[in-house]
Amino acid sequence: MIETFTPLIVSVGLLLSIGFLCLIVKIDAIRLLMGLEIMFNAANLAFITFSTQQSGFVDPYAQSVVMITIVLDGAVIAVGLAMILNVYKHYKTLDIRKLRRLKW
Repeated sequence: MIETFTPLIVSVGLLLSIGFLCLIVKIDAIRLLMGLEIMFNAANLAFITFSTQQSGFVDPYAQSVVMITIVLDGAVIAVGLAMILNVYKHYKTLDIRKLRRLKW
């Protein structure tokens, strides 16, 4: 139980809180995406940690699910970055507070 406690503290306690703090505090759109990616990586690390609960056995199903989520997370971040680049081209700012004031 002790060998699974340390990665969970790193995953949930540190990475998830850093990602959540980036989502709350940062006003730059690219830093928001970075915080979201940190939270995705924390969830993947926790999932792999839970897959090693049985001694001497690592579940390959969890590893394959994590590989799929890494690909999907990369696609989500790529689409978000493309949207942010288009917003920057059009409005010349990445400040979330200024972008919220825009009227559509």
